Amino acid sequence: MSLLTEICIILIFKKLELMIYGISLILLSIIAVPSLILSKKPNAQELLDKVAPYQGWIGIVFCLFGIWGIISAFLNMGWLTSAPVWWITLLAGSFVEATLGFMLGFGMINKLFLSKNEAAKEKAAKLREKLAPKLGKLGILGLIVGGWMIAASFMFTV
Repeated sequence: MSLLTEICIILIFKKLELMIYGISLILLSIIAVPSLILSKKPNAQELLDKVAPYQGWIGIVFCLFGIWGIISAFLNMGWLTSAPVWWITLLAGSFVEATLGFMLGFGMINKLFLSKNEAAKEKAAKLREKLAPKLGKLGILGLIVGGWMIAASFMFTV
C-alpha cells in the first residue's frame, strides 16, 4: 500500500470518528432532554419509555466514550497547529458527552464503581447536585455541538 493511500485512509477514519462523536452526542442529548423532545413530538414518549431502563448503562458507555474523546484530543495536540477548530470541536464535544453520560449513568456508576468507597460516593453526589440543574442546558448544548461536529467533519481536514 502506498503512503498516499495510507494517508487517505487515516483522514477518512479521522473524519468518520468526529462524525460518530457528533451523532452519538446528539442521541445522548435527546435522551438527556426528553421534555424538549416531547414538547415538539408528543408520540416520542413511547420511545423514551423504552430507553429509560437502560439509561444508566447508556450513560456509563457515553461517559467512557467522552472520556476517551478527551484523552484522544490531548493525544492529538498537534492538531492545534494544523486544525485548531477540529481539535477544539473534538474536545468540547467529548467534554459535553462525558458530562451528560455521567449525569445519565450516575445511579449505575454509584452502584458499580463507588459502592465500596463512601468518600468517593459523597464527592460524586455533590458533583451531581451541582450539575443536575444544568442538565437541560447541557442537553441543548449537546445538540448544538453534536450538529457542529457533524458539519465540521465535512468542512475541515486534519
